[in-house]
Amino acid sequence: MAGWRCPKHGDLRELESENAKLKRLLADAMVDNIALEELLSKNV
Repeated sequence: MAGWRCPKHGDLRELESENAKLKRLLADAMVDNIALEELLSKNV
């Protein structure tokens, strides 16, 4: 089993890396959204 390789293994790592990047972008956008909502609620 030591010589067994999965040809899709590299693709999975790329997808996991892109998924992590997208999660960070989403988290940043959510933080920005919360900050803007707080700013707007103070100005009303």
